[in-house]
Amino acid sequence: MSRPLVLIGAGEFAQIACEYFEHDSDYDVVAFSVERDYLAQSTLAGRPVVAYETLEAHYPPADVDVFVAIPASQLNRLRTRFYLDAKRRGYRFATYVSTRAFVWRNAGVGENSFIFESNVIQPFVRIGNNCILWSGNHVGHRTVVHDNVFVTSHAVISGYCEIGENSFIGVNATFNDHVKVAPDNVIGAGALVTRDTEPGRIYVGSPAKPVPGKSSLDVRL
Repeated sequence: MSRPLVLIGAGEFAQIACEYFEHDSDYDVVAFSVERDYLAQSTLAGRPVVAYETLEAHYPPADVDVFVAIPASQLNRLRTRFYLDAKRRGYRFATYVSTRAFVWRNAGVGENSFIFESNVIQPFVRIGNNCILWSGNHVGHRTVVHDNVFVTSHAVISGYCEIGENSFIGVNATFNDHVKVAPDNVIGAGALVTRDTEPGRIYVGSPAKPVPGKSSLDVRL
């Protein structure tokens, strides 16, 4: 039997997630939820939109699972805030893995994570909680993607890498074997990362170098 699911968020990613969960999972999306100050409409995609502050009254934790469908806003801080708060309130989390993704049998994917189509996730990979991998990425063997990471599309992450928590990986970025990406990094589109990085930095270019005088938190995502 399908399990009811509430999507936290009502933007473009939430609507995309609704499509995937509804047509490629065992979940039945029953509602969306946003904070009261952002409650601009009562319905979305034929489903109610309820205030997040009163979510338990409409959909108690015992009755539904949730998925925080918020992209990389504030370097993943906004999605993480809702994820941790819903966890504190006792909700269980859905994880979506596309039936059109290749995920090896002993790879692990954490809760509240979303794996789009055409991702290749090789043996012994670990994907943390609250991660989003958009379409078409390669995650090589033994790599660890830590919590709260957003990987856009067509990144090549080679074997034995680590992607630090809260990081954002731009389209077509490439990582050599054994590279350790520090927490809170923004890796620009098309960057070639050949060596370990420093926390809180923006890296661009080939080979990738940090942008002088700029913090990753300065990037508007």
